[in-house]
Amino acid sequence: MPSTFIAKGATAYEASMGRWSRKLATPFLDFAGVPKTGRVLDAGCGTGSLTLALSAHPGLIAIEALDFEENFVTALRARTEDPRISARQGDVCALPYEDKSFDAAYSLLVLHFVSDADKAITEMRRVLKPGATAAAAVWSYGGMPSWRLFWDTIRALEPEAEGSGIPSGPRPMTAEGELRALFASAGFADVIEARLTIMMDYADFDDFYLPKVYGQGRFSAFFDGLPAPRQERLREALRLAYLDRRSEDGPRGFESMAWAVRGVG
Repeated sequence: MPSTFIAKGATAYEASMGRWSRKLATPFLDFAGVPKTGRVLDAGCGTGSLTLALSAHPGLIAIEALDFEENFVTALRARTEDPRISARQGDVCALPYEDKSFDAAYSLLVLHFVSDADKAITEMRRVLKPGATAAAAVWSYGGMPSWRLFWDTIRALEPEAEGSGIPSGPRPMTAEGELRALFASAGFADVIEARLTIMMDYADFDDFYLPKVYGQGRFSAFFDGLPAPRQERLREALRLAYLDRRSEDGPRGFESMAWAVRGVG
């Protein structure tokens, strides 16, 4: 069952998404908890931000990582020589693992991109040992101000871009309580929800601008098809929005939020 996330290679993913997953991995695991030993699953591993954070726990015996995008799996394999890590291509909605085979299961910034989140969460519960914990996190709608700044500027100047990669509204589960409700309906007990925050820190305007224009999704094709004057108009508007009346380019940070949920299988 395919993902609704449009991937354009591991390098582009790292610049636009992966670096924020790395920042979120530590507070996510602090919230979710990591067993002292055993076998754990990273369902929707991307290029390995959470998998590598899990590998910092020496008591874990095995870390299984799975993603729908083969090039992400290849990138993860190139990033580690840890013999406990096994990375493979697969579908989080049809996990290729036996029932009751994991001591914990995690999904970081994935479930709002899958085509059937109910099925994915049910699959996570299926592969958990009785009494083990599953946890997931998704970005909060409205909780990513740097992305809203970018897309709102595009929408104001280029209404034709609607339907060409601009988010048309909130993704599923990005509102408070939605992910928690799905965990409860899947049969998890002791379901707890929390807000996690990180700073999305950009070195300068190009660091903010380039990954979004040439990163994941369909927007880059739309942008590349614009006449040069319209491209420059967009770039200048985005630059002014990023600078926010500052006279010089430079670093800027945006506090960003995700919803996290954990439950006992």
